[in-house]
Amino acid sequence: MYLRKEKVVNKKLVSLAVGSILVSPVFADTLSNPQIGVVLDGYYQDGQRNNSERGEGFGLGHTELNMSANIDDKFYGSLTTVIETHDDETELLLEEAFIETLTMPYGLSIRGGRFLSDFGYLNNQHMHTDSFVERPAAYRTFLGSHYYDDGVRANIVLPTDLYVKFGVEALSGSKMSSVDDASDVGVYTTTLKLGDDFSESSSWQFGLSYLRNENGKVREFGDHDHGHDHDHDHSHGAAVTGSNLYGADFVWKWAPNGNYKYQNFTLAAEYMLLDGIVDDKFKNDAESPDTLAGYYVSGVYRFSPSWSAGLRYGEAESYDGHAHGDHMHFTAMNDKEADAMIAWDSSHFGTVRAQYSRVENQSKETDNVFTLQYVMTFGAHGAHAF
Repeated sequence: MYLRKEKVVNKKLVSLAVGSILVSPVFADTLSNPQIGVVLDGYYQDGQRNNSERGEGFGLGHTELNMSANIDDKFYGSLTTVIETHDDETELLLEEAFIETLTMPYGLSIRGGRFLSDFGYLNNQHMHTDSFVERPAAYRTFLGSHYYDDGVRANIVLPTDLYVKFGVEALSGSKMSSVDDASDVGVYTTTLKLGDDFSESSSWQFGLSYLRNENGKVREFGDHDHGHDHDHDHSHGAAVTGSNLYGADFVWKWAPNGNYKYQNFTLAAEYMLLDGIVDDKFKNDAESPDTLAGYYVSGVYRFSPSWSAGLRYGEAESYDGHAHGDHMHFTAMNDKEADAMIAWDSSHFGTVRAQYSRVENQSKETDNVFTLQYVMTFGAHGAHAF
């Protein structure tokens, strides 16, 4: 009897010891306490570009509050809210709220909830990591600057010397829909990323992306013009949609001996092609859009730890459509933008940027846009993507 009681007592002591370890501060920080970070984005802008999320004058840009943590040893969670101001109105947006697996075999991971799509090169990166004030015209036209949605994603990274990542997504597509009776799952994407090192000082990444939009083709036109939205309502949806969006991107990065702190150069380029834009019954109407394309090329050179400069050029095709009796009349449009920026980094967490943009809109009118921006981060700050 005594030995039996002693064994019970010993088991209780072991349980208490294990319990004290599980609630120790180190373990609690790992599994319970979230990492919290804030990104402050403010600007002054003189001039206006088409389909822009930033207005003229003083304003708040993409200000973020992010919380993330390992939920347990199997799942990770992240929440990102965004505060923006437009025309004296303030928007509070839920940009990301997802969970992701941590321990699945064979390089597989699954994410569910709301998140930034993996389509293209820039889209899955938070906007405060950009080297320019706004996303290229192609992103603003075809993806609403940064396309985030509700759904599920599966990625796999192959165990090869060459970096190979393949991913698929199924998303609601509500921000990319052109019809009222939309499908519950409207958007499907597939992506392929390849990457490797040219040498100790340079590396590259190449990507192919495909987005299938079940609700992207315009079947009917109402009383209002459809196509490029001249007075952007900040809904963060695509300006034009279609059934299929194809993308290709290439990035090359150089830094002496792989040390990016003191000096580096990044060359990036993307091309997008949209088809299946309007219903076949409109194909014989004047200027009916068959395909629309967009691209950009950018180069950013960091010539000291605190200073960098960059150039970017891009174009994005769009259209306008309005009824003429029993038929439609379409007008082809094209945005052209050239950007030059210089940025001063007070540290890894603070940037002040000045940017000049020369914008040619669809009416062949040229506008000069000057923007002074600050982006400041405090709290937890995750590593930037390649």
